[in-house]
Amino acid sequence: MPSSLIRYLPGSAPLVLDSPHSGVDYPEDFRPAVELATLRRAEDTHVEKLYDFAPALGAAWIEALFPRSYLDANRNTTELDVGLLADDWPDPLSDDPAVLSKIRLGKGLVWRCTDEGLDIYDRKLTAAEVRQRIDRCWRPYHAAVADAIAAAHARHGYSIHLNCHSMPAVSGPYSTDFPGLVHADFVIGDRDGTTASPALSRMLCDWLRGFGYDVEYNHPYKGVELVRRYGEPAANRHSIQVELNRKLYMDEATLQPHAGFERLRGHLREIVQRLLTTDPRTLR
Repeated sequence: MPSSLIRYLPGSAPLVLDSPHSGVDYPEDFRPAVELATLRRAEDTHVEKLYDFAPALGAAWIEALFPRSYLDANRNTTELDVGLLADDWPDPLSDDPAVLSKIRLGKGLVWRCTDEGLDIYDRKLTAAEVRQRIDRCWRPYHAAVADAIAAAHARHGYSIHLNCHSMPAVSGPYSTDFPGLVHADFVIGDRDGTTASPALSRMLCDWLRGFGYDVEYNHPYKGVELVRRYGEPAANRHSIQVELNRKLYMDEATLQPHAGFERLRGHLREIVQRLLTTDPRTLR
């Protein structure tokens, strides 16, 4: 599990948080054909700072230090765009229509293009390169999340996993199936109640609305691989994807935090503190 491209802080509480898309350590073997400033717009910028209080409260924390444009830990290893490759890929590939739609947008396990449609590479990747990325990044990241959730569940009889993300104020032309969509302040996703208790997810939505935020539930983001893989509410393992709007805390052009950062961070801290005293087994 240890990897220089992953930060894993084990916890003592039933709560696990992970940030798969905030990494800023660009590996030397990446060699993209677009400028770093362009790639940086793909990051969930500053998400790790917004939740930096969580480990001190006892929550486990997992953070990808590698960038999502290099490898997206929130995709399955079967979600590969083979058009990127110079040689054959010997492992299974997904035929799920939703997955194929993301791959067509250039947003598979390894990104083909930016949200604006710019090609990231001016070369083909080898299967060996991709396999190395999976072994160095994807496998240790998922091992850490699985370990943290299993440990929380073993200690408390249940676990709550928040998969932490940020989203642009307006969806880009190649970012999702909803180009140009003006996003709400928050989108809470549990894959239509299959990865967490809907009562828990609705309570989270209500708390956020109580702070004055505009909140959507399962639209346009339901949650992807990290909640799908680890959420099992029937076994008291609850995984929820939390998307927050970057306009709430930063200037999207300069990537610099603005005056809203500390206000949002304070609300997130209160949410985490409430979750630390919430047992989903008591919710109906």
